[in-house]
Amino acid sequence: MPSFATSPGTRDILAPDAARWRAFQQVFADGVETAGFTHIIPPMFEDLGVFLRVGESTEIVTKEMYDFEDKGGRRIALRPEQTASVCRAFVEHRPTTPWKVWYAGPNFRYEKPQQGRYRQFDQVGVEVLGVDDPMLDAEVIGLAINFYRRLGLSGVEVRLNSLGDSGDRDRYSAALHAHFSGNADSLSPESRSTLERNPLRVLDSKRPEDASLIAAAPRMSDHLSEAAATHFSAVQDALRRAGVDFVVDDRLVRGLDYYRRTTFEFVSTRLTAAHTAIGGGGRYDGLVAALGGPDTSGIGFALGLDRTLLACDAEGVFGAPRSRIEVFVVDATGGREAESICAHLRAAGIGSDRAYDQRSMKAQMKSADRSGAALCIIVGDDERLAQSVIIRTMEGGSQQTVSRADLVSHVTRMLGH
Repeated sequence: MPSFATSPGTRDILAPDAARWRAFQQVFADGVETAGFTHIIPPMFEDLGVFLRVGESTEIVTKEMYDFEDKGGRRIALRPEQTASVCRAFVEHRPTTPWKVWYAGPNFRYEKPQQGRYRQFDQVGVEVLGVDDPMLDAEVIGLAINFYRRLGLSGVEVRLNSLGDSGDRDRYSAALHAHFSGNADSLSPESRSTLERNPLRVLDSKRPEDASLIAAAPRMSDHLSEAAATHFSAVQDALRRAGVDFVVDDRLVRGLDYYRRTTFEFVSTRLTAAHTAIGGGGRYDGLVAALGGPDTSGIGFALGLDRTLLACDAEGVFGAPRSRIEVFVVDATGGREAESICAHLRAAGIGSDRAYDQRSMKAQMKSADRSGAALCIIVGDDERLAQSVIIRTMEGGSQQTVSRADLVSHVTRMLGH
């Protein structure tokens, strides 16, 4: 029989990492739901056209999307991101605005696997549709910063920019094209190819040969309309009032074509790899209309789970949660006593586990050590006859004998519940 392994860019998430993932998502949910966000679970695949609206010049669409024809002859794509899915859901269901939703779950992109970047990767994020208020932009950014603080992170920098309205972006794109095409011989081959698809994406290049031309390139701030400039100024004022520090980075363009006006990125100052961004987002006014809906404002962000946990590791915060097993039952009488005691403890809300297959006392005690439990309950023939148990602390080894009738109250007290 063949031996199978995970596909490149995917992996199994086992304990204790799986519990850490779940805790990460719960901390996020607790924070955003207090701000009025409700949960949405979009499908993992959509009609290909939904994601083509992300921007046909982006690498997500041109190189990275998993798309295929299903058995009904439909062109389908695994979701590479969730904003477009949320906007499609808005068009389909027409909820009352402002529509504030959060999501968590996997996305799929065919890209080169590396540290913190996989072909199946999880994100958490929020979207708000139907509000054009710059104070909302600041509130959304603040939600992400508060989440990072709840994880214990302190080394997160907010980078902020405005891409202006659609006309502003078009004028800026033309100015960049003129600048780079006039010096095309000095650009890297990759950037020359990018230039023809989307001049803004050249600004993302980290290649040394492109650095001087990027530094000399026109600035977005010089191409903003009065309305876009006023909006951007108001966002900055609101962030200052909220006590959120930020750096204006007019080279920040993000990777998706739908962004307009406010654009932002969260960067870990403690990561040293080439990719230090752990999340980002911005306004995407116009995406809903591109998907067949009414002209509707939108803003949101997505935070990478893997990258954020790498930042947590770099700062020594938000480790894996402790095991939920508080009591391990060792039964030297055949297993039925452990069966009964575990059921009794679990009914009282006390995490408990046991060994199976009538293993020896020594083997069961080794299992108790590995379980992470604080207490061990031991039952032998004498205890079974006396309807009692021995409760032993795993740290220190002190023990006492108590009646079965008083077991829950003793355990509860010893655990400090």
